[in-house]
Amino acid sequence: MGALAFWFECGFVASVSADDVRDTLNLSVSDIADAKVLKMVKKAEVTLELETNRSIDYNDCTEEDALFITNLAAIYAICYLTGGSATGLSFTVGNQRVDVLEKAPPLEALQQEVERILNRMRGATLKRV
Repeated sequence: MGALAFWFECGFVASVSADDVRDTLNLSVSDIADAKVLKMVKKAEVTLELETNRSIDYNDCTEEDALFITNLAAIYAICYLTGGSATGLSFTVGNQRVDVLEKAPPLEALQQEVERILNRMRGATLKRV
């Protein structure tokens, strides 16, 4: 029995929280509120549903679904955080420079991970048909 089949057989499920998304980017609640992040999580969930033609609940999903949703929501969060002004969240106070996304993984790395997971999911869907 494969690892994924084991998870299904044993009833283990995953979920996605606002903290999961913030942790991916090394952010805190003060950087981006739960309500904003959860909207991004829901948007990522719907995207995954459309791409895989499956019904998904981010509160009760597979580990693979949770990883996809978390990473795509993180991409949405980066866009949200950097799109509000010409300088994003980088600013200067006196001689101190502050950048809230300084420790976040590169956007390209998150995008590649989302694409890899989706391609794998699509392959699994085609194999089941």
